[in-house]
Amino acid sequence: MKGSVRHQIVISGVGGQGVLFVTRLLAEAAIDRELPVFTSETHGMAQRGGTVLSHLKVGEFSSPLIRPGRADGLLVLKEENLSQHRIFLKAAGWTVVNTASPGPDALIDNPIDADRLALEMGNSRAVNLIMLGRTVSRVNGFFCTLKDIETVLNRRLTHRTEMLDASLKALRMGQTAS
Repeated sequence: MKGSVRHQIVISGVGGQGVLFVTRLLAEAAIDRELPVFTSETHGMAQRGGTVLSHLKVGEFSSPLIRPGRADGLLVLKEENLSQHRIFLKAAGWTVVNTASPGPDALIDNPIDADRLALEMGNSRAVNLIMLGRTVSRVNGFFCTLKDIETVLNRRLTHRTEMLDASLKALRMGQTAS
C-alpha cells in the first residue's frame, strides 16, 4: 500500500483560515502512516486576508510543487479562490469547496457551507477543520482516515482540552453535515 499511495492536493484559502494548519495535520497523518510527504506553501498578504496556497504531496515525488493539471484534489476554504486555483486540478480530480450555494459548477463535487456550520457551532475559526472532516470522510481512496486526523489533533492539543474538544467537534461536523 505504501508504495502505491500518490496524492497531490492543493489547499487554498486566505490568511487566518488555517490553511497551513490543515496542511500540517495532513502531513503528520501521512508521516504516522509512514508515507513520504512534501509540503510547500505560498502566502499572499495573509495578514490582510490575502491568498494562502498550500501544496501537499503524499507518496514518492521528487519536488514539492504541484503543476497545473496534476492535482488529485482541491480543498478550497474560500469559494472565491476556486476560479483562481482550479487550474491545478486534473480532469478526474475531486473538489471540496466552502460555499453557501454551489450553483451549476460541475467542478464542485463536495460542496459544504462550512462558514454557516462554524457560526452555528459558535466558532467561526472552525471552518478549516469542518472542511478537513468533509474531505477525509467523503473523498474515496483518501490516504488517511478521520481517526488518523483525530490522533494527530490529540497529540498536538494534549494540554489544551477546550481547543481539542472544539477541534474534534468541528472535524466531526464536516463528516456528518449533509
